[in-house]
Amino acid sequence: MDIRQLETLLAIAQHGGFAAAARGLNMTASAVSQQIASLEAEIGADLFDRSRRPPVLTTRGAEVLAAARRILRIVTETKSSISGSEVRGTLVLGTLRTGGSFLVPRALASLRGIYPELTYRLRIGMSEELMAEVASGQLDAALVADHVAVPAGLQWTSVISEPLVVLTPPGVSGDSLEDLLLEVPYIRYRTRVPLARQIDTEIARLGVSPREIISVNTMTAVIGCVEAGLGFAIIPYVALQHSLMADLRWFPFGSPPLRRQLGVVQRRDTGRVDILDTLTEALRQAGSGPDDID
Repeated sequence: MDIRQLETLLAIAQHGGFAAAARGLNMTASAVSQQIASLEAEIGADLFDRSRRPPVLTTRGAEVLAAARRILRIVTETKSSISGSEVRGTLVLGTLRTGGSFLVPRALASLRGIYPELTYRLRIGMSEELMAEVASGQLDAALVADHVAVPAGLQWTSVISEPLVVLTPPGVSGDSLEDLLLEVPYIRYRTRVPLARQIDTEIARLGVSPREIISVNTMTAVIGCVEAGLGFAIIPYVALQHSLMADLRWFPFGSPPLRRQLGVVQRRDTGRVDILDTLTEALRQAGSGPDDID
């Protein structure tokens, strides 16, 4: 099995097709096809279903792709270790949506001075999806929320305990959630993630039905609706660092204030422990907030 064949397989998956992979690798399309055909012959199975356009990975192809990612990662780490060179290569990370706009970018920026030769690929998704992709080797690590089962072979390290807060639209005063529920329309964060369920559960506990004006499935849209004056919303504290909310009022949500944990999940056998430990600390620093929010 040739390393170049595995790199070509990975390029096809990353670029979304044979032709795009050929352009990315600066190869001809026929050369890409020949490398995959040789790999299939060696393995003794079709890696792509060529009856579909564009061809898609077969079940065996997906298994080989996951193995290829692990093999290429080991090769890169071994070369760096033997040569004594600076850490290089690509760190493939995942993050939930609320971490992707501020928290993770700030953490990665702080890593640039430590690992100047390292590059990054960032995937935004839901905690359950990201956890599975770390387990399968598609991601080196991911920032995910708690309340998600951690599969065997992975470890989850808490980095942030952030409060949930009530964000009020321009011109609305007061710091009582009960009053807001009665007087101001509610913008609901509606998506299948633990944060949304946590918010819905606490509102239901109050016994007051909010006057819902709109429901959206991204935190960015929730924030935009509050900024436009449509109503109030409940968001995680990390979202307060968004520049759009400089003039908006907020106060803690729940009594006592509700919090959620964010943490880094990684494989226990990862060869990038030092880098991920540095990333974990960078995320802690990026997510640090005022001590008196409670």
